[in-house]
Amino acid sequence: MATGIKISAEPRTEFGKGFARRARKAGLVPAVIYGHGEAPRHIALPAKEFAAAIRHGGLNTVFDINVSDGHQTLALPKAIQRDPLKDTFRHVDLIIVKRGEMVTVDVPVHVVGEAAKGTLVMVEHDRISLNAEALHLPEHVDASVEGLDTGSHVTAGDIKLPKGATLVTDPETVLVVVAHAPTAEEMEGPTEAAETEEAAEGEEAAAEEGEKSE
Repeated sequence: MATGIKISAEPRTEFGKGFARRARKAGLVPAVIYGHGEAPRHIALPAKEFAAAIRHGGLNTVFDINVSDGHQTLALPKAIQRDPLKDTFRHVDLIIVKRGEMVTVDVPVHVVGEAAKGTLVMVEHDRISLNAEALHLPEHVDASVEGLDTGSHVTAGDIKLPKGATLVTDPETVLVVVAHAPTAEEMEGPTEAAETEEAAEGEEAAAEEGEKSE
């Protein structure tokens, strides 16, 4: 669980695409911190340290940000812009949080366990919304399909939540469905012999209808 990952930052007074390119080239990620009635504060974060923290703790990582001008705050990523080609961060919006504050976040759902033989597990929703204490946000929650048979499902209300967390998503929301897994024969469809037999039956029925009409 995230408990305030310490990270340094530099105050930022320049803006625009030109500065953003220079910052990223220098190994920095442009960011802005806001919330709790405070004026937005523009900063630049070290790209490698930020990326490592996100990889380890996920998007619900709370950062203990120390700006070189003496400003310090706890903040949670609110929006992250990525470069889809380079897989790097282009810009980060961070929202200020306080110790003991309850915040609402989207948490990934991990499917665990083995469903009954001959079934297919299908994920309908891979995230749920929770309200939890800012410094004790879960990285994920588990949806168990252990032993479930065809026709079963797991709803948001079935999820075991971390201590102190409450569900925001509608508890009736279906997260995972266990369906019948089609066999190879079912996937291939009717065999050539069956198709020939059906065609012959159709011709015979047509001939009978012709005889009756005569």
